[in-house]
Amino acid sequence: MLMKKTPDIKRWSVVFLVFWVLLPGWVWGASLAFEGQIFDPGPLKPRDSELKVHVGDRAPDFELAAIDGSRVRLSDFRGRRNVVLSFIPAAWTPVCSDQWPGYNLAQSLFKSHNTVLLGISVDNRATLFAWTRQMGDLWFPVLSDFWPHGAVAAKFGVLRSDGMAERALIFIDTHGVISGIHVSDINQRPHLELIAEQLERLSGKK
Repeated sequence: MLMKKTPDIKRWSVVFLVFWVLLPGWVWGASLAFEGQIFDPGPLKPRDSELKVHVGDRAPDFELAAIDGSRVRLSDFRGRRNVVLSFIPAAWTPVCSDQWPGYNLAQSLFKSHNTVLLGISVDNRATLFAWTRQMGDLWFPVLSDFWPHGAVAAKFGVLRSDGMAERALIFIDTHGVISGIHVSDINQRPHLELIAEQLERLSGKK
């Protein structure tokens, strides 16, 4: 059993090494692009919601507008792709402005596991458009959960009392079933290692 897991461990180690070597430069560049424009709300309550979904549940379906004008429905990926939902609290804030650009470095990781990443924020499309243009192109769809405000975040139980979403990752397999949930401390960016481990689990599902 240990021998079978060794290639995966080695592959992850290489991915993590590349990620952590390249990330500081990427974030430094992103920080320069945002210089003087980022709103820092200060430390926030780490978590302020109660989940309404659990591992093993069918993920609630939804349809949201993307910043490119298209509409994305979760159920459209059923039977074809795994899905990771990345909920973030707010545009133009420090941790969020580092988190999503960092996923550009992990694009091949998602692709190799037949997984699409959907970024979701309660901000309106105009705000998200301006913010993402400032940080540079993102390879994944960015969706607005603005109106009805936070309705999708509320479905999953990650809408905070202040109207922002939690910093949460929801992993959904090709059958539309939730295989993993991670709600981070809102003040901290989730580690890529967590995502890599969950993607391996998704790939193991038949």
